[in-house]
Amino acid sequence: MKKTLFGALLSTVVALPALADLQPGAAAPDFTAPSSFNGKTQKFSLNDALKKGPVVVYFYPGAYTNGCNLQAHTFAVNYDKFAAAGATVVGVSLDKIDRLNEFSADPEFCAGKFATVSDADGKIAKAYDLEVAVREGAKDTQGRAIDHGFAERSTFIVTPDHKVVVTIANVAPIANVEAALQAVQGLAKK
Repeated sequence: MKKTLFGALLSTVVALPALADLQPGAAAPDFTAPSSFNGKTQKFSLNDALKKGPVVVYFYPGAYTNGCNLQAHTFAVNYDKFAAAGATVVGVSLDKIDRLNEFSADPEFCAGKFATVSDADGKIAKAYDLEVAVREGAKDTQGRAIDHGFAERSTFIVTPDHKVVVTIANVAPIANVEAALQAVQGLAKK
């Protein structure tokens, strides 16, 4: 019996890293960082954004990569629905600000609808308990070398009391956006 109980406990502990993202009820780490909105560099403050309502903080591996292009485009297409629910959307990646200036204004992707934060050193991603991986020799969809780490794709819905109320991870880019939209629309109805 003890061996079985120990084995079950060990398998639970081993499974924990898969659930490393901040979970609902956790305090969302505040951050202020360089960002780009419609091609212009500015500062983004989570604390300031939360004064207006819930914030969708979505982490993505990198600008101009297949899934991230699709996810950014889907957020942009649905941005008015997020705004109608009172939510701010912000993307966070380890891209440098010059790449984000292009990506945030690109009509095929962010289309000037929401800010993209440069977490070049990965500190924000790590504060949200996300893994950052390095992919040697990776190139973006434009054929340019990617010179930064990749944060795992995860989205956090943060309420004005600085609490994570929904964590969305391990789903495809469009499903990620759809789940985030459902969550903020649900908050708006309360």
